[in-house]
Amino acid sequence: MQNIIGITMGDPSGIGPEIILKSLERLKSYKVLLIGSFEVFERFNKKGIPLIQVDEFNRKFPFKKGVPVISVQNLTMNDFTPAKPSDKSSSAVIRAIETGTKLALQGEIDALATGPINKAALKKIGFKYPGHTEFIKELTNSRQVVMMLAGKKLKVALATTHCAYSKVPQLLNIDDLCKVITITYKSLIEDFGINLPKLACAALNPHAGEDGIFGNEEIKIISPAVEICKNKGMNVSGPFPPDTVYYNAVKGNYDAVISMYHDQGLIPLKLLHFDSGVNVSLGLPIVRTSPDHGVAYDIAHKGEASEKSMLCAIKLANKIALNRKKLGKIWKILT
Repeated sequence: MQNIIGITMGDPSGIGPEIILKSLERLKSYKVLLIGSFEVFERFNKKGIPLIQVDEFNRKFPFKKGVPVISVQNLTMNDFTPAKPSDKSSSAVIRAIETGTKLALQGEIDALATGPINKAALKKIGFKYPGHTEFIKELTNSRQVVMMLAGKKLKVALATTHCAYSKVPQLLNIDDLCKVITITYKSLIEDFGINLPKLACAALNPHAGEDGIFGNEEIKIISPAVEICKNKGMNVSGPFPPDTVYYNAVKGNYDAVISMYHDQGLIPLKLLHFDSGVNVSLGLPIVRTSPDHGVAYDIAHKGEASEKSMLCAIKLANKIALNRKKLGKIWKILT
């Protein structure tokens, strides 16, 4: 049975709806459900993709008739302006994520790809989460979720995510880092289909701390976490100096790098995969991906936005869903 991919519109005053519709023009064989606003999606439907507004959705929908769209809060183009989200449009963004997550948990869709959001606009109406990852973590009652950015040549998983750099040393600890390594290792097997993954941990400090001269997080936190995971049978090594570990990963020596903080991992990732990187939430009971960029207000509603990252996010969501189903069949046979 073909996968069904749910796609949330993201911030409609940004480029989300535009890049989603552009992606669908290139994914005509995919079964997708759009979640957000029928009127907004129609506004960006330049190629006349048949869109069908539905109040509810289940797997029995006749996709041959068109692409189903679930509208939330009756959002229209009059409720916001380009690059200027309103309280109503921000509320619809949240409702769309909730709806998509619920449908994924119910098994009505096989994966969820989310459009880019404006965190400041959502915070203005009381949204208490740093982003999609943390929100969907709570919606799915997940214990720990790891943020990965994935491209063809490089994959990075983050030990800490959206926080001030000054807080990173205090947030790092052995237990949490072990969980990040374990979740990433498991995901490389189950989601990416890598049978014997090789992981590397980046150091926090220059030269991996130089035996404590430039910091002791490597000695007190990162090295112990690596050893614990090694003893559990995982092929993980490090900590390695950040100025060399990504180079070695790109050469093929490692399948992914555990990065200690946001920009440490995202700078090399976006240098290589600016138009094709995908944000993947690891450790969830559902499949969730998104493009690796934001709302791009400077080009919103101008028809200039590239759909490449959104397109890759939808394709990767489909691939992960297929890999999970395949592994589920294998386990069923073995047991």
